[in-house]
Amino acid sequence: MALDEAPPFWWQKNSWQGYALSPASYVYGRIAARRMDMIASAKVNVPVICVGNFIVGGAGKTPTVHMLANYAKSLGYKVGILSRGHGGAITNPTIINLEKHNAHDVGDEALLHAENSLTVISANRIAGAKLLVEHDCTVIIMDDGFQNPGLHKDFNLVLIDAKRGLGNGFSMPGGPMRVPFKHQLLHTDAVFITGEGDAADKAIRKAARAGKPVFHSHTEVKGRSEYKGEQVLAFAGIADPSKFFDTLKSIGVEIKSEKMFGDHHVFTEEECAELIDRSTEQKLKLFTTQKDAARLKDMGEAQNKVLELCEVIQIAVKPEDPAMLKRVFNIALDRFKARKLVDEETIITPEATE
Repeated sequence: MALDEAPPFWWQKNSWQGYALSPASYVYGRIAARRMDMIASAKVNVPVICVGNFIVGGAGKTPTVHMLANYAKSLGYKVGILSRGHGGAITNPTIINLEKHNAHDVGDEALLHAENSLTVISANRIAGAKLLVEHDCTVIIMDDGFQNPGLHKDFNLVLIDAKRGLGNGFSMPGGPMRVPFKHQLLHTDAVFITGEGDAADKAIRKAARAGKPVFHSHTEVKGRSEYKGEQVLAFAGIADPSKFFDTLKSIGVEIKSEKMFGDHHVFTEEECAELIDRSTEQKLKLFTTQKDAARLKDMGEAQNKVLELCEVIQIAVKPEDPAMLKRVFNIALDRFKARKLVDEETIITPEATE
């Protein structure tokens, strides 16, 4: 379920709808928790770091994956990014080819990952991870899959959007939680706060009481000084378009008109024509996100025309604590070495020691 499909009461405290659905949420949460507790059915012979989310919807996983990938590459790792390929038609394990695949094939997130590192999409995370290992990747970074017990992870970095927090706290269908929060914390190695706001404060306190490290981040816009004073028509089809609009305003962009679309929206020819007409009539530049640009590319003549006219805003996530990345990778590597020793351990008989 995409966040744009989520009912408004998911983000409202003490809503009667959430309480009315609480019995169903309890049952769903128990089943989801039991599944999450299952022992991982497979391991691969490289460290695996998972970037996850406590709730349904976006929290900045894509730029966080790239942050980790860039750091790993600086250490000399060959990075493989593993994605489910949300929104794409291809579900079997596939290496992304930017000259061949478009968003219809593999989804927008996978295309962005492929610009950064070798990327495989696979509905079966185990098969996807094995394909990355076959192509000599020395570390795997998973985009989502935190609640999925199939593939063993050496580190779970779980995100919370500071603006949205955890919603009303109920599990689906009464709220946006994938699994009850306290249960997910048991499997969390560190919490990473993205964006700005105070909606995550309660969750941060709970994570701290549970002994989980909490790291904060800030967002950097590439080329931000070039955009100050620009008068634009901004459009976005992401989990929270207002977050993108706020980012533009924070760097001095004047949004004269805005257009919101649903998460992972597929742009039609008519919608593209409308965007072009509105920007032309109002003499405004078109500004959009990297994900929206990925969903426009090679999807038709009108879509490519919009993309030509667009300024695509590139953002990067940076940790407030410079030591965070080193800490995450050191723990992941130590755990990988430990499990590798256990997996390769042989039993020495008394006769063999004589």
